[in-house]
Amino acid sequence: MVKVDYIIVGLGLAGLAFAEELIAANKTFMVFEDDSQTSSLVAGGVYNPVILKRFTPVWNAKEQLEIALPFYKKLEERFNMKFDDKFVIKKVFKSIEDQNNWFSATDKPLLIDYLDPKIDSENKAGIIADFGFGNVKEAGRIDTKKLVGAYRAYLESAHKIRFEKFEHQQIKFKGDELTYKDISPKRIIFSEGFGMKGNLFFNYLPLNEVKGELITIHAPKLEIDFLIKSTLFVLPLGDHFYKVGATFNWDDKTSNPSEEGRSELIEKLKKVIDVSYEIIDQTAGIRPTVRDRRPLIGRHPAFRNLAILNGLGTRGVMIAPTVAKQLFNHLEKNEQLDPETDINRFEKKGKTAF
Repeated sequence: MVKVDYIIVGLGLAGLAFAEELIAANKTFMVFEDDSQTSSLVAGGVYNPVILKRFTPVWNAKEQLEIALPFYKKLEERFNMKFDDKFVIKKVFKSIEDQNNWFSATDKPLLIDYLDPKIDSENKAGIIADFGFGNVKEAGRIDTKKLVGAYRAYLESAHKIRFEKFEHQQIKFKGDELTYKDISPKRIIFSEGFGMKGNLFFNYLPLNEVKGELITIHAPKLEIDFLIKSTLFVLPLGDHFYKVGATFNWDDKTSNPSEEGRSELIEKLKKVIDVSYEIIDQTAGIRPTVRDRRPLIGRHPAFRNLAILNGLGTRGVMIAPTVAKQLFNHLEKNEQLDPETDINRFEKKGKTAF
């Protein structure tokens, strides 16, 4: 029987961030990953402290960035790879009213560090922006696919990951002790994304799923080194390649790219750029979201050595390092969780089949 401090189920951004907490504390662990959930791998990976649809601050943005940016820098140094690409986000204004709302937002204390009060009226070749842009500072993108790929290889070389499906029914309880097949962990952390729906212990939680699709285009006549935010985003990848997205589909529960998603992105892109392009790739994934737009963190109400770290939604790159640290401190140091993220905010109803 292999003894470890933790099993982590799922290696997206949440599982990765929790693994980093364990490494820092010299804890032993084993990760299980079966590639069934792809939201972290297909995500745009953008971090942005402002909700541009309403010109409001992202929940706890300042505190999250203060933890997240050093977190990714540390990983860049360890792997000698670049994951963090910082840039300005240019919000395309659709009207004079849009501009006025921007001016009002720049005076808000929580936004003053992020929003440039001056309207950017400079013409940007290839971009449709009759009313100019608003510039958002302190933004960027984490290359999540590259990061997770490097981290998997790192864990594989250290024999800390198994690429196989985790079978929840194989967890055995004997008093306060756990076993899972040939492993005896002190605790198990579930970071399965939408896979939580098949988790016998936590499927009572209100996790919703929304499918998101992205396309990658090659536009030789588009010369931008900033992210465009309009009816969709256009994210520069270098060498005239751009990632464009994203859709929100609440009905399709598959992770397969669709013709419907492709058509939606093409139609929206017509209103954002006016240069020719070629579609190079299309990807899709299921985002795990919660109705109150807060993560799901905490221990199972009955089985206290089982815990969950999930529901990061569209801002996972910002939130993951913070909530992973909070969960670790809760489990190891008995620190209280933020009531806004603690799963105790949802009452456990009915019986779960374990």
